[in-house]
Amino acid sequence: MPKLSKLEKQNRILKQVEELFSKAKDNPTKGNFYVHKLRKIAMKVNLRLPHYLKQKFCKHCYSYFYKENYRVRTRNKFMVYYCNNCKKYSKYGLKPKSS
Repeated sequence: MPKLSKLEKQNRILKQVEELFSKAKDNPTKGNFYVHKLRKIAMKVNLRLPHYLKQKFCKHCYSYFYKENYRVRTRNKFMVYYCNNCKKYSKYGLKPKSS
């Protein structure tokens, strides 16, 4: 069996991570467990999570965001995600409109 290249390995892991996020979406009570598990998997192969996946959990306490445990507010050029578990917030920039 040929050895996988680093890029192929990271693509496989990324698919597993996205699968775990879909499971967390279906079952929010186990969401924190899935976030913990996917972070360990990503760190093992030195994989940077894409921007759209990073916005689905708190950077400080690593709890999965579902309806009851976070708030989203828009400010000038960024969105602010408030976590109700750890009472901290994270800012994410908005993409500029292309004309």
